[in-house]
Amino acid sequence: MGKSEKILLAYSGGLDTSVILHWLISQGHDVDTYTANLGQDDDMQDISSKAMQVGASNTYVEDLTSEFVTDFIFPAIRANAIYEGKYLLGTSLARPLTAKGQVGAALKAKSTALSHGATGKGNDQVRFEFTFHTLAPELKIYAPWRDPIFLSKFTGRPDMLRYAKNNNIPVSATKRKPWSSDANLMHISYEAGELEDPARRPRESMFQMTRSPKTAPNKETEIEIEFHNGDPIEIRNLQDGHSESKPVQLFQYLNDLGGINGIGREDMVENRFVGIKSRGVYETPGGTILQKAHRDLEGLTLDREVMHLRDSLIPRFSELAYYGLWFAPEMEMLRSLFDKSQEYVSGTVTLSLYKGNVTIKERRSPFTLYNEDLASMDRLGNFDATDSTGFIRINAHRLRNSSLRKQRENL
Repeated sequence: MGKSEKILLAYSGGLDTSVILHWLISQGHDVDTYTANLGQDDDMQDISSKAMQVGASNTYVEDLTSEFVTDFIFPAIRANAIYEGKYLLGTSLARPLTAKGQVGAALKAKSTALSHGATGKGNDQVRFEFTFHTLAPELKIYAPWRDPIFLSKFTGRPDMLRYAKNNNIPVSATKRKPWSSDANLMHISYEAGELEDPARRPRESMFQMTRSPKTAPNKETEIEIEFHNGDPIEIRNLQDGHSESKPVQLFQYLNDLGGINGIGREDMVENRFVGIKSRGVYETPGGTILQKAHRDLEGLTLDREVMHLRDSLIPRFSELAYYGLWFAPEMEMLRSLFDKSQEYVSGTVTLSLYKGNVTIKERRSPFTLYNEDLASMDRLGNFDATDSTGFIRINAHRLRNSSLRKQRENL
């Protein structure tokens, strides 16, 4: 970077980004901050005030919760996206949106550079910067945790605490938890600290969104979710009649119901994009419920070959999302293909939530491909069973030929 840049810093209000903010200003840069509200339980006014107290020229706070649900969470649900069979991509979806918002604010503020507080070992640096390069290739990027000068000054948390004290940077006096966490409306993720030992069980006190299944209610909660073109449009609680249909409120209500019933915990060792294995613990109650309900409705409404082709691409979609390539051309193509597959995924699914389990009870759709006459084992319907003889023989030709070749080899 140049000697004096106008920088827009992604700012959380925590120790790292507060120290980075002050340090950049001390290096002669004009620094503004950007904070995205994605449904996390943070005081946005307090974060903005803290940035100004540290020395920011301007602060930008943007509520992106609605866009997060409709343009990131729901497309991931439509795609049945899941990374390495377990992770529903809560942080992976959030970072490109935050970076997109940051780019928009930077262009309005006529910034010359973008910055973030992501570490040099993690995925988030990639997610931020892929988005920066895609949406604003003309802007410079400064990543302090990859800057040798910054790294020589701050070798760990004690150095940052000392710097904060010496420069009157307000730091929370609460005792640091032995793990780090990241929250948004979709989930909370936990990593680092004592969780770096994959053989160590997480403390029950760590979890914030969900009860333990052991202490969840002894009575199941039955709900009905209605979908249109793969998106949830209404949730109804069949016990008390409560319903929600606005996207943000619908998802929050699913979080509440899932959390009470101990649903959505996941503990895994995953492969980071940068080539490191890491242990992550996740709470995704609403997303877990939606994913199961949506997948079940597809069984009723999707053509077999469409489903199998789409399913073959789920790992690729999930990988691209995990890597931060949300705005890449191949991801744009995949989203269009997946959305095409959803044109008949409309209907309702009834589910039971009970002690960590999501159980499908019923499903209905005006676009069902299920034919009870054909499926029944008690009546033939329009199915001619004698056709199966030729069908089997034709499809067995390659099996017979393969077997005959092996017999010839053994002669």
